[in-house]
Amino acid sequence: MAAAGDGEALRRRGCCGGGAGSVFPEESFRSWSAYGRALLETGPRLRDRATARSADATELHEVRGRSGADMKRELTWWDLIWFGIGAVIGAGIFVLTGQEAKEAAGPAVVLSYAISGVSAMLSVFCYTEFAVEIPVAGGSFAYLRVELGDFMAFIAAGNILLEYCIGGAAVARSWTSYFATLLNHHPNDFRIHAASLAEDYSRLDPIAVVVITLICLFAVVSTKGSSRFNYILSIVHVAVIGFIIVAGLTRAKASNLTADFAPFGVRGIFAASAVLFFAYIGFDAVSTMAEETKDPARDIPIGLVGAMTLTTAVYCVLAVVLCLMQPYKDIDPDAPFSVAFSATGMDWAKYIVAFGALKGMTTVLLVSAVGQARYLTHIARTHMVPPCLAQVSPRFGTPVNATVVMLAATAVIAFFTDLGILSNLLSISTLFIFMLVAVALLVRRYYVAGETTDTDRNKLAACLAVIIASSVATAAYWGLSSGGGWAAYAVTVPAWAAATLYLQWCVPKARAPKLWGVPLVPWLPAASIFINIFLLGSIDGASFARFGIWTAALLAYYFLFGLHASYDTAKALAAEADAARVEEGAPKAVAGGGN
Repeated sequence: MAAAGDGEALRRRGCCGGGAGSVFPEESFRSWSAYGRALLETGPRLRDRATARSADATELHEVRGRSGADMKRELTWWDLIWFGIGAVIGAGIFVLTGQEAKEAAGPAVVLSYAISGVSAMLSVFCYTEFAVEIPVAGGSFAYLRVELGDFMAFIAAGNILLEYCIGGAAVARSWTSYFATLLNHHPNDFRIHAASLAEDYSRLDPIAVVVITLICLFAVVSTKGSSRFNYILSIVHVAVIGFIIVAGLTRAKASNLTADFAPFGVRGIFAASAVLFFAYIGFDAVSTMAEETKDPARDIPIGLVGAMTLTTAVYCVLAVVLCLMQPYKDIDPDAPFSVAFSATGMDWAKYIVAFGALKGMTTVLLVSAVGQARYLTHIARTHMVPPCLAQVSPRFGTPVNATVVMLAATAVIAFFTDLGILSNLLSISTLFIFMLVAVALLVRRYYVAGETTDTDRNKLAACLAVIIASSVATAAYWGLSSGGGWAAYAVTVPAWAAATLYLQWCVPKARAPKLWGVPLVPWLPAASIFINIFLLGSIDGASFARFGIWTAALLAYYFLFGLHASYDTAKALAAEADAARVEEGAPKAVAGGGN
């Protein structure tokens, strides 16, 4: 902050210049004294924003209008399916399959993929209803803001942005590794060794930065152009996957799959599922494109559900093929398919695998770039982050500022950091968000402010509390126990079922979906809550510690800046709405008096 004039005026140089583009142009940041008063009011302001819920119309009109120009509505269900395939089928299947088959699940890794796929599909259904009803760029941030309030939406959004940055950086560094394999080089041959830096940060990766920069250019210029580029690459990628399946089956031995199918038991299968969920991360980026679809009610359900169905089937088939080609103990954890082909006398096929992996990772980076920019755009529309990041280019119809900022952060991380240890952290963030979206869907169906009675609201709150608590208890017992007893599950699982049944029969629904709705409510979203939390119980403690550190950093930013900026913006918007109502009412009063 800098003093101006009398020393009190606060002048901020924005990412788009001064004036309306200032970093924080709100009332609380106009002077040091104003900022001090805002900090003293943190408690009341937090209570206000924690309980304040946005409305569908607000997100669709007032909030979206803060970007200036509109995004172009050019996408169809065909685009969304290919975006979904491009977003999900990437580095995960080519790396994590071998790691989890060898170290956690054995050939039963196919069941791990199926479990993760079911969890992802349940979340897809929840996302789809929201994306159809609230087709804006904010994705889960907008959905949670409408149903659970600003505070929970911000915590969720911060974790989604972390997932995008870390995940994109990891994929970009993997791109360098597979590119080196394609040219018969070691990955570090293309990296710069900075001996003065710590070991995990000493391999500088300029190729990853170049790839991210090119992806940024594609994402900025045109969403439709990005879509076409994506599905061309995805078609090539699917062709390579088809080759892997057909060629792999010619080297299959049934005994490799059946001799010791689940060597690590049920616990190993679920532990692998928690890690393999990382391979499904990405479909939420497709929901952020709802604002750019021609017919959201038709295109989004077909696009999201179709993409996830195809992805789950492909993952399970590839896992089976890998485990048929080699005994699980011989599977290479880093390059499983390449090594499997070499071990079975098809050394030349590793180049095709590397080529396919490059194509897959390129599409993952592209869809991630498109999705993460739209998340940040909608967050900036609420002024929780600088509003200049919400601007949409009139020329390109894309959020240029948000795209550049997110990919710059991703490029910095990719340039310095070895990110292998963070796959679990990414899974935590995603499972946490998916659980919140399922909770928000139940709130949406069973609670409408001003219409739902206090008794029904309290019943809903009690049911949600039992559903979440029983899911947490199940996950905690699974994660902390060494195996054996099932007594705790005999209490927690029936408690979850009873709360869901009570919600179905004893709490009246307050709202029906207008265009497309999730089937089997409340059972499907309640199952999504349960399985997402249960998979969290299979993740290691160190990852939860890192998750806690990041969440603490988010809270510090929110209490110092985001809370006050969004509070001022909400109050200004409410004042404008009141003024508009007064203006509309004045002529009516005059007319009435004349009668």
